Amino acid sequence: QVQVVESGGGLVQPGGSLRLSCVVSGFRHSFTGMGWYRQAPGKQREFVAGIISGAIRSYADSVKGRFTISRDNAENTVYLQMNSLKVEDTAVYYCNYKYGSAWRRDLDRAQGTQVTVSS
Repeated sequence: QVQVVESGGGLVQPGGSLRLSCVVSGFRHSFTGMGWYRQAPGKQREFVAGIISGAIRSYADSVKGRFTISRDNAENTVYLQMNSLKVEDTAVYYCNYKYGSAWRRDLDRAQGTQVTVSS
């Protein structure tokens, strides 16, 4: 049984920072990648950042230069350092993991971690 635990969300003022963490356990294989998605109220879920093969990073244009994704392979943990947060970053953030070419977690059933950026 795969377990995913996300943490680090909260309320922060515009311009502030947060660091999200996600630990995945119970998966029998090595991940080819890990990443973060988010869904704001009334909007579709969107890709935020991903890290493939431990080194290749990709970001949504809206977060480039502000967010940094990193991974601890030994601990199956992925982090998202979010700086210079904006009101429009407010969303529920979800961690996902990739095996082969497919993202494996059903985010429709995931709880995620809430990030609220507000003054």
